Amino acid sequence: MKVLWELFIAFLRIGGLTFGGGYAMLPMLEKEAVEKKGWITNEELLDYYAVAQCTPGIIASNTAALIGYRVKGAVGALAAALGVVFPSYVIITIIAAFISNFTDLKIVQDALAGVQVCVAALILSAIATLWKKSVVDRITFCFFMVTLAAVVFISLSPIVAVVVMAIAGICVKRAGGMQ
Repeated sequence: MKVLWELFIAFLRIGGLTFGGGYAMLPMLEKEAVEKKGWITNEELLDYYAVAQCTPGIIASNTAALIGYRVKGAVGALAAALGVVFPSYVIITIIAAFISNFTDLKIVQDALAGVQVCVAALILSAIATLWKKSVVDRITFCFFMVTLAAVVFISLSPIVAVVVMAIAGICVKRAGGMQ
């Protein structure tokens, strides 16, 4: 029961302090689940992010559920997922009750503009972390460029991109061409 409570509280904290979605929570997840608690490794975190992105639902809750499952099975998945979504649920419920009264205020618009810049910085930080751990040689750089081009220029579905790159990774790794 103690571990379930720790999962819930850890993900409650992450969910309550992360703005910008699943990508922005990567640095906090790394500190909490990898460094502080030792629940998973950096490699597992990247794997869970990839799986969470190509499964239905929110990346944050999917990642939390995968980590929770790794730590304590189905009950751990539930504890972690509930923890990460609970703060958003409470905050969104409160905002929804009052938003129409404040959206026209200049100070609210200015605050949201500042938050957007902060979220962009948090997402770039997550990208830098993922880059350092994922793009490690010429082949992975080529995978990155091909995927980026396909997603940006031909609007390839992220799900298709993940599946294609997973297959490419298997093929190249088995052929001995990737670290």
